[in-house]
Amino acid sequence: MTGTLIHQLQDIVGRRYVHTGARGTRRFRRGYRYGDGEVLAAVEPGTLVEQWRVLEACIAADVAIIFQAANTGLTGGSTPFGDGYDRPIVIVSTLRNTRIDLLDHGRQVLCMPGATLDQLEKRLKPLGREPHSVIGSSCIGASVTGGICNNSGGSLVQRGPAYTELSMFAQVDAEGRLHLVNHLGVRLGSNPLEMLNRLDKGDYTPADVDFPQGVQASDIEYKDHVRDIHASTPARFNADPRRHYEASGSAGKIGVFAVRLDTFAVAGEEKVFYIGSRDPAELEAIRRHILAHFQNLPIAGEYMHSDAFRAAQIWGKDLYMFIRIFGTLNVPRAFAAKNWFDGLTERFGLGKTISDHLLQFASRLLPEHLPKRLVDYRDSYPHHLMIRAGDACIAETRNYLASIFPSATGSFIECNEIEGKAAFLNRFTVGSAVVRYRAVHRRTVEDIVALDVALPRDTLDWFETLPRAISDKMMLKIYVGHFLCHVMHQEYLVKKGVDCAALEHELCALLDARNAEYPAEHNVGHLYEAKPALREFYRTLDPTNTFNPGIGKTSKCRHWHEPP
Repeated sequence: MTGTLIHQLQDIVGRRYVHTGARGTRRFRRGYRYGDGEVLAAVEPGTLVEQWRVLEACIAADVAIIFQAANTGLTGGSTPFGDGYDRPIVIVSTLRNTRIDLLDHGRQVLCMPGATLDQLEKRLKPLGREPHSVIGSSCIGASVTGGICNNSGGSLVQRGPAYTELSMFAQVDAEGRLHLVNHLGVRLGSNPLEMLNRLDKGDYTPADVDFPQGVQASDIEYKDHVRDIHASTPARFNADPRRHYEASGSAGKIGVFAVRLDTFAVAGEEKVFYIGSRDPAELEAIRRHILAHFQNLPIAGEYMHSDAFRAAQIWGKDLYMFIRIFGTLNVPRAFAAKNWFDGLTERFGLGKTISDHLLQFASRLLPEHLPKRLVDYRDSYPHHLMIRAGDACIAETRNYLASIFPSATGSFIECNEIEGKAAFLNRFTVGSAVVRYRAVHRRTVEDIVALDVALPRDTLDWFETLPRAISDKMMLKIYVGHFLCHVMHQEYLVKKGVDCAALEHELCALLDARNAEYPAEHNVGHLYEAKPALREFYRTLDPTNTFNPGIGKTSKCRHWHEPP
């Protein structure tokens, strides 16, 4: 039966785009940071019609299906995870479908399932507009659709989690029948092949595009929601039902074909202010004042501990330099080449970290890449806050910071353009730096425990202080976050021999005591347990558990059965 399915998939997309075997499927079945498992095949449809026909064949063959775009997730949510599945798995990669259509003069976009944030950003730039997220995961080629499916937060304060109520998706009902749902607000016809064929060709006009009243293509309420500094709940987190809607937050439990989203006007002028402090309370006072009293919210407000600064400076240096020289568009190609090389060395019994050792050695030969004033702040202050302000917010931020600094514990600088870009790029290489550190310290590091935490909006004591019994189990603690949203990314490089699962349980108990929610924006993947409301959302979307089984530590079996 499986051999028949593979032949069918080859007939649909061509032999070149059906990958089988351990080496052929490696780049699809292994996650960027977590996730791996056996798959029957990885398939790359070239059109939406091919994608539909692939799904039809997979449903008929009774296999599990994992939809995958860029595979840049940090919690292993778009790959298999170990064993325990009761069916073979087929990964459907959407990266060949990358077209982006501009709607309403670019105020909205319609994105195919493989379109990336980087591609969207470049498409919108000539129009003076930008997408929901413009840096961070976009550096490693994250997809627009992946952001929607994970309610990804992004770093931009006014925009909240990635969200839309306008999408087209495939869904399997309780009887196992495949349906195509067109909620794009674009009139394309009445049957699946007609709709998908027209969408493949871009065969629709502005007259076919509806703008239904009250239907959102972004989280338009978030800019007010985040300002409520007295609320005892977080501003955003993945289990929040307020932003679960069809594709939004679906985590791969339906097969998304297209999404329609709002875009945003680019600020006419931007300025980065870099704050250093020895007192976490000082930064919290700044956060609360900005959210409560500023007439204009900043574009972004990013926190970075000096240890994270240093880690990114050392272990993320080659990625920083690559982006600065070649741009973010080429980063996915670089990761693909690295993945190919790692697969080759692993095949010959040389391990899969040789490339990391070589790249790290080469990066040490390069000159210092960060501006001196930023490095000086690294040595002077443990806590760093970067505020990116635009237009009217610039003067508001400048005047406020000048009124409180220098203080007994902190100071700030108004960055020039080079310093501002360097500060944010160094911040967003932290995730890659942590992975690199693990790769080149395999003898002393057991693994990474990564927690993606949303603190209540009224939290004052926000910076984590761990008991020594827990802290002593770690080689390195990395703290960064989207500070104005109170979303913290806490990553721990754990000492060799420590039980990482047990350590994570200890850390989560501390977070529970602080009324934190987790994950905040990376979604549950296979690392976090989905909470009851999220589990029910998944079951409603996918009653047969056909798509992405096991997500959120749920059942990996048909119809959500538990294995004997």
